[in-house]
Amino acid sequence: MGELRHIAFEDEANDIKDKVENYWAKRAESFFTLRHDEIESEKSKRWLDEIQKNIPQSKHLKILDVGCGTGYFEVILGKLGHNVTGIDLTEEMIQKANEMIRIYELDSKNVKAMVGDAEQPEFEDDTFDVVITRNLTWTLPHPIEAYKQWYRVLKQGGVLLNFDAEYAKGAHNLKSSENVAHKDISDSLKDECHKIYHMLTISTLDRPKWDKNILEEIGFSKVDYDCGFGDRIFKERDEFYIPDKMFSLRAIK
Repeated sequence: MGELRHIAFEDEANDIKDKVENYWAKRAESFFTLRHDEIESEKSKRWLDEIQKNIPQSKHLKILDVGCGTGYFEVILGKLGHNVTGIDLTEEMIQKANEMIRIYELDSKNVKAMVGDAEQPEFEDDTFDVVITRNLTWTLPHPIEAYKQWYRVLKQGGVLLNFDAEYAKGAHNLKSSENVAHKDISDSLKDECHKIYHMLTISTLDRPKWDKNILEEIGFSKVDYDCGFGDRIFKERDEFYIPDKMFSLRAIK
């Protein structure tokens, strides 16, 4: 299992998670507004189209949203009748996610968010039909451990959907006028994000090819990625637009 051994993620600085958590705590309020607006936009239909064609065709799936932020997937998937649990390392994000769930009057027994570590999710083996995540993996000091844990909590035949981008390789885009989604973020926060990019080993890898290889080594089957995914979601240069190209990864346990 060469790729699993050759990158010393365990040597990542111990304070990286603290830095990531502190950064997103500062982003929680503005992120809540952006995601609320995105729920109300045409983007949500596009997201659902992409997700629904890649998950089991059942009206009541048990879904884990890893790195849930302010509850975007909880709302759009919860409204379809799925049981959705979101976890995020940042308490401020979880507070906003549960506020979002309340705004859309979703049953808290079936749709909820709680503080949790993406690399060490505290759930039993074989719990979820789907593990979904958006813009999380690039923030992880130990992504291989996270992928192993997501495999563990999935039921046999369950689906992993990971939506991410190589943000560090376009780090200059943070202050670009094309980066409309970040236009109201202070330069100091952009600089903080830039530093995090370059603290993380995952920022140096050839993704999503690297992810595909790792997922296959862990034991996932039918691992595919789609580098055109972001272009289908973010067609307009509106308030949600970023120039970095998102990719999607799908894998079956």
